[in-house]
Amino acid sequence: MSTPDIHLRTLFLLDSAGRIRGTREPDPDPGPKFALIRGRSSCVWAVRADVPQEIADELDRLAGAEPPVTDFRDAPVHAERYRALAGGEVYAGPAFSFPKTVEQPDATVHVNALPLLARHFSGWTAAEMSGRSPMVAVVEDGYAVSVCFCARRSDTAAEAGLETAAAFRGRGLGPQVAAAWAWAVRASGRVPLYSTSWENGASLAVARKLGLVAYASGWSLG
Repeated sequence: MSTPDIHLRTLFLLDSAGRIRGTREPDPDPGPKFALIRGRSSCVWAVRADVPQEIADELDRLAGAEPPVTDFRDAPVHAERYRALAGGEVYAGPAFSFPKTVEQPDATVHVNALPLLARHFSGWTAAEMSGRSPMVAVVEDGYAVSVCFCARRSDTAAEAGLETAAAFRGRGLGPQVAAAWAWAVRASGRVPLYSTSWENGASLAVARKLGLVAYASGWSLG
């Protein structure tokens, strides 16, 4: 089951006070100053640990009065106050769950070593491979051309990261590897999650092709 709380705790490492102390990645970054995830029946939020306490308290107060949403594209009721208090750029977009009936593609492989990524994907390191697993790819001529991996991962759920090499886009490979990744994540005992920004048309198209179900809307200040 996907909920705003599961999503928040999959994206971020939280301290004992519920403050953000980093992202759940092999090489974590500090995370946003403020993150709000709104569902149809509940809202959750967190403030980064280095935000001054008086500002954090006011963000908490406002977020506690934030109503659930009916239209995920709507901005939070207190959006301007959040921006005035915390500053930073807004990142917003939907969060999706995978249907139980998502088909398992045949033409994918699990990626466990760097050589498979060498031709079309740069910047990967051996040290991050275990933290990104399961990683699934479509392979052509011995090299991955589209990959889906754990962008962030907790013991409960995993968030999809999806990349397709430029020369291979437009062939429907993204939905194929994302579906295979969701099967692999479920096999690991976790819930597969998928989120993106409202501006990312290609990623939203993948969600539509897979029949993903929006369950929340994320809104954060970097």
